[in-house]
Amino acid sequence: MRLAPDLDRLREECGVFGVYSVEGPAAPIVHLGLISLQHRGQESAGIAASDGQRVHLHRGMGLVSEVFNPDKIATLPGFLGVGHVRYSTMGSARIENAQPLVVPSPWGSLALAHNGNLINAPELRTELESVGVTFASTTDSEVIAYLIARAPVATVEEAVEYCMRRIAGAYTVAVLVDGRVLGFRDAYAIRPLVLGRAGRSWMLASESCAFDHVGAEFVRDIEPGELVIIDERGVTALQMLPVERRAHCVFEYIYFARPDTVLADRNVHVTRRRMGRILARESPAHADIVIAAPDSGTSAAMGFAEASRLPFEVGLIKNRYIHRTFIQPDPIVRDFGVRLKLNPLREVIEGRRVVLVDDSIVRGTTSGKIVRMLRTAGAVEVHMRVSSPPIRFPCFYGIDTSSRGQLVAATNSVDSIREMIGADSLGYLTQAGLVEALQLSRDRLCMACLDGQYPTVVPHEETAGRYALEGVGVVHE
Repeated sequence: MRLAPDLDRLREECGVFGVYSVEGPAAPIVHLGLISLQHRGQESAGIAASDGQRVHLHRGMGLVSEVFNPDKIATLPGFLGVGHVRYSTMGSARIENAQPLVVPSPWGSLALAHNGNLINAPELRTELESVGVTFASTTDSEVIAYLIARAPVATVEEAVEYCMRRIAGAYTVAVLVDGRVLGFRDAYAIRPLVLGRAGRSWMLASESCAFDHVGAEFVRDIEPGELVIIDERGVTALQMLPVERRAHCVFEYIYFARPDTVLADRNVHVTRRRMGRILARESPAHADIVIAAPDSGTSAAMGFAEASRLPFEVGLIKNRYIHRTFIQPDPIVRDFGVRLKLNPLREVIEGRRVVLVDDSIVRGTTSGKIVRMLRTAGAVEVHMRVSSPPIRFPCFYGIDTSSRGQLVAATNSVDSIREMIGADSLGYLTQAGLVEALQLSRDRLCMACLDGQYPTVVPHEETAGRYALEGVGVVHE
């Protein structure tokens, strides 16, 4: 039985990892890196490795631990490697869309892993099809791969620049081609990409936490609009696009990134804890204890409890074998999905006024179930506090919310949401409070899902989302 997604969570985008290994084979390093990035995508995983001549690929549906074992990794020789974990935000969850994607190019086989969403993928795909390109997937990542492979230029560097000037939206990309590993990032730096080093080996990853598990050290962020080339000479950096402004996705800090990751020189756990302290100042609650919706609300709940001078308790136990998803066998038992993930501690909750801290409310269904669960466990009051502002607008940059109809805050007031979820009170962090917690200026952040101020031109909702490229001739699952 397959696992169905929890529809009341923002879904992770993807995770990428790349390595030019001097000390040994690349695939085992990429494998460890992908395990560290598993939280960014659980639908599929893949690794491409090369000795500089031939590219070897293995990818499959499921978690990294399900797709790879020592025998599979042994079939991926070579000192170059790129890997990917995926949650589908463009292109459905099927093996054809699993990454890395490998396409032919003038410089040999090109393997590509991508995080983010292009907003002009349909137009570019139609253009490429008109000149004879046959696509094997329905993901915008293959559009990027073929733009590089079909670029009317002489060198790989020129091909990447040509591609970067054509594509629009959010993208961080790791590429294996021509005996080198390349990494590049959109001009707004919406999605994260970082550079690391272990001895004479160099690495790229979506988050710095991946370096910790492979014995590497974080060096720096890849800059907006920058291309880095890793080869036997080390790292060469080229600025390919002019930078108008940075627009780091705030939900990387709020929810997506692991707490031990560093983004723009800010530790994620410390930042989330600061969000909780500011939330307590902006929206205090008269209560006896503070608990978190594990695990994403834990850091903020600690900060809220600290600022409120209330005990921080473990009130909900998480089943860690559900992998942020839950089984929905049939409609009769669907409401038990949350109970498969979370179980309340009656001994902690009973007879107490409880503050429940979570990172966000997307559709509201899960929040309501948790509130009811706490009341059943004996809570006399439940006060919901959210360490982000209300999500009112769709994201077109790699989060699976491309329609306002999916967002409860788009059409409901805070008090209406409070009634819907059955809480005694509901408070959100303000945008000003979020900016204060991040300690980044407003013009360096993308908060479009909160206020509708997008850093780029965006598509119409009906032409966006995970099925934007699944048109005529595509066999749907």
